[in-house]
Amino acid sequence: MHQIIHFCNHPFFAVIGALTTLLVFLGFAYRIACWAFCIVPIALRFGIGLQKREVAIFGDDKAFADLKSCLIDSKIFKDKNIHQIRDLGKAKGKTIFLVDWSSFGSDIEKVFDARKSDQVAVIIFANPGSIPQPAMTDIANRANTVVVNFKGRLLNDLLTSLITTSYDRS
Repeated sequence: MHQIIHFCNHPFFAVIGALTTLLVFLGFAYRIACWAFCIVPIALRFGIGLQKREVAIFGDDKAFADLKSCLIDSKIFKDKNIHQIRDLGKAKGKTIFLVDWSSFGSDIEKVFDARKSDQVAVIIFANPGSIPQPAMTDIANRANTVVVNFKGRLLNDLLTSLITTSYDRS
């Protein structure tokens, strides 16, 4: 037993032990740095997006009630951050536009003009096949624009838009 203890106390094992400890420490520091520089900014942007961003719903009363109910029932969005827009002038300051195609599709060009920049996401909720091909081509060529026809997908696209578009605090 004494020979085994003497063998393990060799300087070679002390050096290997120190190097292994250093590698473990550096690996741990690397993981912390990756978390700090990659995950934390996304989580902060998402948190600010849920807390401060306002969703403007363009549509008639029935469409507004239906879409708002979908957003509120998810328990992700607050009631105070969801607004019905009938007059395009009131869309100023809203950071996500949700458009019901059946009730507001004829004014889609005005909706695109109402957003202050491409950082305002436009999500169009439409029944399958209801958007004519020329309009669909125009929508497809615009930045931060999504066409969706399922409510579950609508929530996913809203959350993705919160993360991918920045929030201007001014």
